Amino acid sequence: MESSLLAEWCCGSSIFKCSPISSSAHTKRSLTALPQANAEDHHHRCTTTTTTTKAATLLPPKSHTTLHDQTFPLKSQQWVHFIGIGGYGLSALAFYALQKGWHVTGSDISWSKKLEGLQSAGATVYVGHRISQLWGQDGKQLPDHVVLSSAIPCNNVELSMALELGLKIHKRGSWLAQTTCDHDLIAVSGSHGKSTTTAMLSMVLKDMDTNISAVVGADVPQFPGGGSVMCGSGSTFILEADEYDGCFLSLTPQIALITNIDWEHVDMFPDEAAVIDLFRQFCRRLKPGGTLIFCGDSESARCIASDLMLQAKTPEDEGELVFSSHQVVSYGLGENNVWRAVMIEPNSYGGSDYLATCNREVMTRVQIQLPGLHNVLNSLAVIATAVNLISQNPKNEVGLSVNVQKEASEAASASLRCFRGVRRRLEFVGMMKHCLIYDDYAHHPTEVEATLEAARQLFSKQPVWLVFQPHEYIRVSKLLKQFAAALAGADRVIVTEIYAARGKNSWGISGQDIVNEISRTSAVYIPGLDGVCAHLLAELADFGSSAIEDRVVIITMGAGDITNLGLMLLQKLSRV
Repeated sequence: MESSLLAEWCCGSSIFKCSPISSSAHTKRSLTALPQANAEDHHHRCTTTTTTTKAATLLPPKSHTTLHDQTFPLKSQQWVHFIGIGGYGLSALAFYALQKGWHVTGSDISWSKKLEGLQSAGATVYVGHRISQLWGQDGKQLPDHVVLSSAIPCNNVELSMALELGLKIHKRGSWLAQTTCDHDLIAVSGSHGKSTTTAMLSMVLKDMDTNISAVVGADVPQFPGGGSVMCGSGSTFILEADEYDGCFLSLTPQIALITNIDWEHVDMFPDEAAVIDLFRQFCRRLKPGGTLIFCGDSESARCIASDLMLQAKTPEDEGELVFSSHQVVSYGLGENNVWRAVMIEPNSYGGSDYLATCNREVMTRVQIQLPGLHNVLNSLAVIATAVNLISQNPKNEVGLSVNVQKEASEAASASLRCFRGVRRRLEFVGMMKHCLIYDDYAHHPTEVEATLEAARQLFSKQPVWLVFQPHEYIRVSKLLKQFAAALAGADRVIVTEIYAARGKNSWGISGQDIVNEISRTSAVYIPGLDGVCAHLLAELADFGSSAIEDRVVIITMGAGDITNLGLMLLQKLSRV
């Protein structure tokens, strides 16, 4: 059972020792059956509360290869408790569980808009982690399931107690497998572009079939309530499938989509080769007869597709090669792709127009509102996926006619024309006097470069100033020179102190180290957001014109609290 595995890992790391009760013994227990809660007030996920001398650690990264419980249909009206409910990953699953009629509770280390939204939707949420939060309101009930974020350390007090009580415990990937096992799953993976592509695909398929379900790792203004979840009664489920902690290795998709492969989670993988190997394992989890749709412009994705199509038998079969039953479909800009985007040009909406071709035949003209070549590729992936999904419909003959492919492509294109993007992807914050302010989630050099390229498409004449908040010490240490090269694409750069969601600064690195590497543009290091705001106000005072063509474009960028800077700056500018 998974709880036994977790206990074995945690005991092995000397975080705590326990003899977990078999999960089959889990029933509605009385309060007298529970251990006394003399260490109840545990408020932080990342502090050690045991006598061990070892620091609290995350669940071992290698564990994902053994975290594949046998899936079973989830029953409604059960109770699920999420540990780390405030993050994008678990909050989306909590919202989905609420819409499915589950009783949802959860805890996190601080209050947030996500917790506020979940509470308004009917969840019971807690700030801080306490073992009492595993008990029902009457003190006699226990959760049917406990789901934990990848960020939860082994010695988290709620996890420890759940193990001791023998509750059914799931990491995020395992819970996703349970949630989607009864559906025709479309898993959208890739190092970059997952959220936008998943949201695009969800909107397109919703227009074709209103009963789809979808879970995205970002808020989508066009989703119900502007959230990250669609909950339908149909068989199709579109999921943003994350490679972090091997999360997607629990899934069994009918269609797997790979947008690209990059060394993104440097804290989890030693190099890009390890990332490629993980994606290779993910593709092998495709259902028989399933389809891999991949960006053929990515050399790594091409290699994985080739491996999937030509699989070697076991040594007992004398190494004979056999062809897979899977289908592979490539898309991209290169001539060898099945689906291609050609004749790309900017449009009046700030996005791009292009022709989508399949096997060199024009399928449809596409118009998107989102800028950047990466969004051209994202939208092309959506069209290829939508057409492939229709081809798998049992009502259709094997092998769609060109006319049917064109009709499906045109329907997808019509939906894409109305798609307005996801939160924090070059999102407009506001305009005041001398500047236009945008906010973006980019926290990897590839993403920084793509966002700046998109900004240049939108604003070819205005100066672009970038305020970048680095994310995670280890990422900065491993990709220092790449960050410097990408940031140099802005006209002016401000780098703040590193936002550390986890881990210690073992490298003695700071934002100043990035600035020291930037050579082709003006760059300055200002650690705090208050200092950044004061600096920008002083710089903007030199711009006397408010004409739109003279306005400065300011982009706040990063995965941390940098997202608050735009509104802070707008408020201060309104008083000047």
